[in-house]
Amino acid sequence: MKCKSLIITILLLIPIFVKAQKDIKTEKISTFMFQFTYAYQFPGLDTKTLYTNNNSIGGSLVYKTASNWIFAFNGNFISGNHVNIERKELFGDILDINGNIITGDGIYGSYALYQRGWHFQGKVGKIFPILSPNPNCGFFVQGGLGYLLNRVRTEFSSYASPPPAMAGDYPYGYDRQRGGFAWSGEFGYLFMSNTRALNFSLSVEFIQAYTKPMRKWDFNLMKKDTNVYIDQYIGIRAAIYIPTYKRKPAEYYYY
Repeated sequence: MKCKSLIITILLLIPIFVKAQKDIKTEKISTFMFQFTYAYQFPGLDTKTLYTNNNSIGGSLVYKTASNWIFAFNGNFISGNHVNIERKELFGDILDINGNIITGDGIYGSYALYQRGWHFQGKVGKIFPILSPNPNCGFFVQGGLGYLLNRVRTEFSSYASPPPAMAGDYPYGYDRQRGGFAWSGEFGYLFMSNTRALNFSLSVEFIQAYTKPMRKWDFNLMKKDTNVYIDQYIGIRAAIYIPTYKRKPAEYYYY
């Protein structure tokens, strides 16, 4: 009796298993994919008053449906090696007349300014199988909603201790950290190979965030910054994908 029940269960599962193993060359499939992505971004509006071009590196969990809709959640780390703001405007009176900072050791300190930030968002998009090797890839459009944060990071050389005015929690009064709601739009091309060996995308992305200062006090202004900013990025994004679907077995085997 138990054996009979087991056979019935197997027979019921066979259609499900067969259905899961579709041929990507001719059929639309659903699959989860892991995405690793990089973008080179250009700042706009209020962002470019503080920052220059930056890099965005991140990853996503993507689900592609059998009808070529894509749903994703991703996170990106924003890193820039230069800032636009003048050091006097950023640090104010803690600089000497030559624009230098005297460290806690009583010497001129060597320091550098960088942009740092994060961008998290959920995304929804649609694939149009045009100029593609199979019906699962092609040109795509995608929109997202999420949260963006950016700030100025000050790094002193390893041999110098920070000045007293920037010790402890004091750096928070100079980093111009702000964050807020963000939306994005993206247009590009997604390629998924028939053998699952090569999967990538290249796209143009537009991001706009409505941000507010997150610090209680700005030492340069000598008060809390209550302004609202519009942070904007336009980027060229490249990504590679690792799909999880099972390849359909070959129809013929040769021995």
